[in-house]
Amino acid sequence: MYQDYLTLAIYPLVVIGFTAFMLALAWVLRAKPQKTPQKQSPYECGVPTRGETWVRFRVAYYLYALVFVVFDVETIFLYPWAVALNQLGLFAYIEAIIFILILLVGLGYAWKEGALEWK
Repeated sequence: MYQDYLTLAIYPLVVIGFTAFMLALAWVLRAKPQKTPQKQSPYECGVPTRGETWVRFRVAYYLYALVFVVFDVETIFLYPWAVALNQLGLFAYIEAIIFILILLVGLGYAWKEGALEWK
């Protein structure tokens, strides 16, 4: 029984050691970049930049992307449920309906707050 715990304790050490070894090996074998003014300049498709290069984006773009990612990830959770619908029974069906209702409430809230408005 202690053999299982020993294996469980050694495994994270091996993983961390292997990761550290690979990172160190990559650092040793990497190409050493030449620091020339040409290479230090920001890349703008070969055209020198004019004016301020740091542009502030509106927060609405980030909110739109965040809402998209949240609903995209939550929709992925529905695929295993749909595949195993016949074996799961009525309880899982009701849980999925509740999950979809929560998604719809979240979508309604985002819509009401204007997170889906592209201005």
